[in-house]
Amino acid sequence: MPRKGAQMDPKMGLVQQVSRGAARSRKRKADVAVYLQDPDEVAEMTTKRQCDSQVCLDLPASPYKTIPTPDHEAEEEVLDGAALLRFAQYNLSGHCMPIRSSPLPVLCWANKDDVWNNLLQKDQSYPRDCHFMEQHPNLQPKMRAILLDWMMEVCEVYKLHRETFYLAQDYFDRFMATQRNVLKTTLQLIGISALFIAAKLEEIYPPKVHQFAYVTDGACTEDEILSMELIIMKELKWSLNPLTPVSWLNVYMQMAYLKATGEMLVPQFPQATFVQIAELLDVCVLDLGCLDFSYSMLAASALFHFSSMELVERVSGYQWVDMERCVKWMVPFAMSIRETGSSQLKLFKGIAADDMHNIQVHTSYLQLLERALSYQQMDVEQTQRSPAPTGVLTPPPSSEKPESLEP
Repeated sequence: MPRKGAQMDPKMGLVQQVSRGAARSRKRKADVAVYLQDPDEVAEMTTKRQCDSQVCLDLPASPYKTIPTPDHEAEEEVLDGAALLRFAQYNLSGHCMPIRSSPLPVLCWANKDDVWNNLLQKDQSYPRDCHFMEQHPNLQPKMRAILLDWMMEVCEVYKLHRETFYLAQDYFDRFMATQRNVLKTTLQLIGISALFIAAKLEEIYPPKVHQFAYVTDGACTEDEILSMELIIMKELKWSLNPLTPVSWLNVYMQMAYLKATGEMLVPQFPQATFVQIAELLDVCVLDLGCLDFSYSMLAASALFHFSSMELVERVSGYQWVDMERCVKWMVPFAMSIRETGSSQLKLFKGIAADDMHNIQVHTSYLQLLERALSYQQMDVEQTQRSPAPTGVLTPPPSSEKPESLEP
C-alpha cells in the first residue's frame, strides 16, 4: 500500500498481538501505532455479560469479551396528549428535536409526509453519546480520530463507499458507548470489525475477511474479526441501519437541484460540490463533539457553509434557531478547510463515472483536525457572536469553480 508523507499506511497495525506458536516477523509500525500501543497492557476486554436467555450465540474462543451491564426493564408509563407531544420533540439522547415540515415534493410512489416522517424517526432511533470516552480512562479522543482516519484510508484503498465508512463510524461509537474500560490495544480490532460489518451491508462486492485482516499487518486475525463482529452486532441489538450524515447530505443536495419530481431517485447534483461538502463532514466526524448533534443536523450545517440559510431551510426544514449551535461548532473545521482548499473529485479505475463521488477518499484529515482544534482555542468571539457567513468555503471565481448550490 503506498505511503503518502506522514499519512498512516493501512497495513500498519494500531495494536500488536502475540502470535500463537513461533514468533512471526513484523514490519515496522508507523508512529501512530507506537502512540496507541502499550506493551504493558493486556489486549483483553473485561468479561462478557452472561446471557439471560437460554439461547445464546456460540462465539468462537476469543480474548475479547464485552462488559457485564445490568439489564433494566423499562417501566410502562401512561402519557397524556401533552406528554406525548413533549416526548416527540426529544430524541433518545435527550436533545430537543424540532418538528420539521416535509420539504419533499409530491411523490408518485409514496406519500411525501410518510417518507419524511420515517426519515426523521430513523434519525432519532440511533442515539449517540458524546461522553462515552469518560467510560474508558485508558483512551483519549485523539485515539478515536487516528483510528477513524486510518479507516478512511482503508476505504480508499479498497474503493469502499462513503456510506460504508459512516456506517462503520456509527457502529464504533455506539458500541463503545455500551462498554467500559476498553484498552487502546483493542481499538483497531473494534474499528476493522465495524468496517467489515458495514462493507457486507453496503457494498455489492465487499472485501473478504482476510483482506481486512491483511491491512492490520497481522495485528488482528480473521478469527478475532469474526468473533468481534458477532459481539458488536449483539451489543448494538442488530440495529445496523442508521441514516448517516452522508445519506442526509444526498437528500439535501437532491432537493437543492431537483427540477423534475419524476427523477427524484436519480442524482442530479454536481459531484465536485458534493465531494467538497462531504470533506467538511469527514473532518467533523473525527471530533467527539459531532456526537452531540443528530446526523441530519450535521449534514444541514455542512451544507450551510457552502450555500445560504434560505436554501438549507428549504431542503431540510431546519430554522436558524435550530441550527445555530451546530453551525457555530462547525466554523473552526470549515476555516481549516478554507485555508488549505477543498479536495477535488478523485478518479478510480473500475468505478463508474456517476459513482465517483460516492467513494470514500482520504486526505490529510488529522492535520485539518489539529488546525480546527487550534481555532477553537483562539478568540473567535466575533465569529461566534453572529451567524456564520454563508458560503464561507466557496472558492474564488475561476474557471474551475464548482457550480453554485442555488438552483
